[in-house]
Amino acid sequence: MGQGKSQFSEEELQDYEDLTYFSKKEVLYAHQKFKALAPEKVGHNKNAKLPINKMLQYPELGVNPFGERICKVFSSSRDGDCTFEDFLDMMSVFSEAAPKSVKAEHAFRIFDFDGDDMLGTSDLKQVIERLLGNNKLTEREMQHLIQNILEEADLDDDGSLSFAEFEHIIDKSSDFSNAFRIRL
Repeated sequence: MGQGKSQFSEEELQDYEDLTYFSKKEVLYAHQKFKALAPEKVGHNKNAKLPINKMLQYPELGVNPFGERICKVFSSSRDGDCTFEDFLDMMSVFSEAAPKSVKAEHAFRIFDFDGDDMLGTSDLKQVIERLLGNNKLTEREMQHLIQNILEEADLDDDGSLSFAEFEHIIDKSSDFSNAFRIRL
């Protein structure tokens, strides 16, 4: 492959290519990016697990208001610490090649802070607060905004959004796939 000695066998690279939206070359590039986060840890151990604070040093995760949530959703141990395979899965889902439906499923999981498979008012409040950053809403403004979201998207009027309702909104958004992207 002309890229020097890889830590991965040809079979492993083929498996990664089959299981992601990446080519073998992109898998190797992703590994370089992962390794750059902690060369002393990853250099000779392809199975190394990086703590969440190292993962958040990846520029696109560090500036993302959902960076910590993204790490936790993709972490096989659910604590935000990531192996290369967790990182590869994350980067694959956020790649341009990933289908909108896959992106929507992961976005829903990222926004479902309490893990109950619904986006309730507390989840929506946390999403809004993270999107606003230092710009704060009054409690009344927050309640009004959440009510507007639910009026628009809560098709069964149960006070929360199911994945199907969330996906319905995503389908209407022409820019979702571009916004839900992290470049390697």
